[in-house]
Amino acid sequence: MTDPALSRRRVLAAGGLGAGSLLLSGCDRLNASPAFKGLLADVGQLHMRAQRLITGDALAREFGEADMSPVFRANGSVRSDDPIYRAHLGTGFADWRLRVGGLVRKPLELSLDALKALPQRSQITRHDCVEGWSAIGKWQGPKLSTILAAAGLLPEARYAIFHCADLLEGKPYYESIDLIDAFHPQTILAWRMNDAPLSEAHGAPLRLRVERQLGYKQAKFVMRIDLTDTLSGIFGGKGGYWEDSRGYQWYAGI
Repeated sequence: MTDPALSRRRVLAAGGLGAGSLLLSGCDRLNASPAFKGLLADVGQLHMRAQRLITGDALAREFGEADMSPVFRANGSVRSDDPIYRAHLGTGFADWRLRVGGLVRKPLELSLDALKALPQRSQITRHDCVEGWSAIGKWQGPKLSTILAAAGLLPEARYAIFHCADLLEGKPYYESIDLIDAFHPQTILAWRMNDAPLSEAHGAPLRLRVERQLGYKQAKFVMRIDLTDTLSGIFGGKGGYWEDSRGYQWYAGI
């Protein structure tokens, strides 16, 4: 099932400026309708259930090094102006720590070196952006499941919330996935891209890779992971910055 925002962009590209302008104004009016937003939420739930029924724990397609894109565009924010982040960037993240808390038995604070010392997964996958472009890149980092297992999840934990260092339109960027995707073997916290440490534009020092979902779910500049039993009450309550501000589907499965 196609993401509604992606469908809108494809129609805009095909229809020309005049048609696109009319469609955009119509979509904005629809997005303002509570009934339409409710319909999108229902469609998103059906999408998730159908995809999981069909694919189960199947892996996203992986590629060879010869398939890697010569240029991999940086999606979303390419810079964080947060002063704490900039201080860490200036020291090569020597004193940076990933905090893992919430509904866990053992809160963690992990240095970048500690994350590098964990068992690593390397995978070459395709990144599909909601804007309509794709690129193939190589990612390396520990499985998210390894870190969550070390923290020890409490029985009521259902979601992993990723708090990031960047702001968009003055609002903190965050994303979330449920534990089914969190424990998928291709869901990693990548610190390395195309055989080099992540650049700032690509989300240094750490970004989420949840390979069976669209690009806006791949949170960059990850600073903290909280385990929770609900998404309500966290910022806009929809599970992510784009979900809160633009009505994107929370489950962006591909």
